[in-house]
Amino acid sequence: MNKHHEIMSKYTVLLLLLISPLLSSKSFAQQSDAAATELETKWQNLKAYALEIAEVMPAEFYTFKPTPEQMTFQSQLTHMARNIEKLSYSYLLPDEQPDESDMILDGKATIVQILGDAFDVGSRAHQRLSEQELDEKVSFFAGPMTKRQIRELLHAHQTHHLGQLIVYLRLKGIEPPKYVGW
Repeated sequence: MNKHHEIMSKYTVLLLLLISPLLSSKSFAQQSDAAATELETKWQNLKAYALEIAEVMPAEFYTFKPTPEQMTFQSQLTHMARNIEKLSYSYLLPDEQPDESDMILDGKATIVQILGDAFDVGSRAHQRLSEQELDEKVSFFAGPMTKRQIRELLHAHQTHHLGQLIVYLRLKGIEPPKYVGW
């Protein structure tokens, strides 16, 4: 073990010793509840921001894509919705089944509705999982992950695509909505 790893290992052990009393205390449970509430608030803000972005783009530009290799604006939104549903139903809400109706994924109003509904599915996943369930490992294509990691992936994936959609808006001369974060 090199000197750097040795020092980092010592600091890690020291840190664990210092925080271990907190991990078993009631205050940790309260912190976990607060963290869950804060994360759900973040999710609701992410939903509101996504829907604002979807609404501000005129319907005639829903088929716009900046380059041939990229998805259309509409495809980005439906991809986001399907990703939320896939991750939530497959890994976080296994007792629920998705609505497999053959909804036509076309038109601004339909896409906005699908996106909002998908965010509601993600919200249920946020609210239903206990700290213990979040520690459970699931088999994921990138290797085993905890449900907590899947939940974090939900956030990261949406943020990634919303960033792309902001560029689509700018390329059409549309000012994006004011950012809504935490």
